[in-house]
Amino acid sequence: MMHRYLLEMLQCPACRNDLRFTIEEAHGDHIERADIRCPDCGAQYPVREGIGVFLTPDLTRHDLWEQVESGLSRYLRAHPDIEDRLLNSDPGTLAAADRFFRAMALEERGDYAAAAALEAQAGPRLYTEEYNAAVDSQMKYLCDRLAGHGGAAAAHGGPAGHGGPAADRPVVDLASGRCGLVERLARHLDRPIVASDFSLRVLRRNRRYLELVGLYDRVSLLAFDARRTPFRDGSISTLTTFAGLANIEHPGDLLRELRRITSGTFYAISCFYPPEDRVNRDAIETHGLDAFLFRDKALDLFERSGWRVEVVNVRRARALPTPRSVLLPEFGIDALPVAETTLEWCTLVAT
Repeated sequence: MMHRYLLEMLQCPACRNDLRFTIEEAHGDHIERADIRCPDCGAQYPVREGIGVFLTPDLTRHDLWEQVESGLSRYLRAHPDIEDRLLNSDPGTLAAADRFFRAMALEERGDYAAAAALEAQAGPRLYTEEYNAAVDSQMKYLCDRLAGHGGAAAAHGGPAGHGGPAADRPVVDLASGRCGLVERLARHLDRPIVASDFSLRVLRRNRRYLELVGLYDRVSLLAFDARRTPFRDGSISTLTTFAGLANIEHPGDLLRELRRITSGTFYAISCFYPPEDRVNRDAIETHGLDAFLFRDKALDLFERSGWRVEVVNVRRARALPTPRSVLLPEFGIDALPVAETTLEWCTLVAT
């Protein structure tokens, strides 16, 4: 849902002017349906199914969640024999990647409880043990740091943002994907959480998942492009992302936009490839993802955009290409790495 506390933080992402809100359905502080309009440029932003939609039409995007999930549904409809084997086999006989795709197929059918159980089984088998440990370490570090310091202002002595102490202000998470970090934050912190992504498909999935695990009333859902956010200058005291920067296509002035809206601290959980790894470097550059996947380049981009950056909680982990599906060889999970490597997981603390 979208919570009322967001209204004072929002502006038109197209022209940065004030918005007018017509709330059509709300339950206390929870807005389920509204029409939002910019009187200056005429742009309209709906709230539907509890999701505030602040996407502008001028930025091109490729919704990989939509492509993979709709492609999987089409493939299974065209191959009913494979669909039967995927959905009706004993899960213990399925490869890890097939368990993951079975979970996605079950989500498409609305069975979120069974999907969550399968994904929990499959996830640890898709990555090396040290990879999983490094990821868990970053999430735990971030949750503990935010719980222990009350957010950016207490940790660094800076401003708390609009409307009160940082500990009372929402944590805004960028490129939330399937809400892995958001779920950890919501369980660990006594603060409002905002999950964001430009994919309406994944946000609708997140709503249903958060309802299942009893966290929906803690989390606001917003659809926007991180390159052109709907937030006022300095309105965010704590900004987070889990490996989200590397997934933003054509980032351009992304970090300057995030600098504009952040009055406190941006915590960016990141992983970096070794610069001497030519095989993965070539694949990364081919996909146009090199801006935030190499440490020196990423830090330089932050600094040139007006941030001061500290690299903390460094963990190195062996990483392998994610296993392919046995039943669905046309489908993969992660595009990278394409060859074994050692990744540097860390949290960037940017102020």
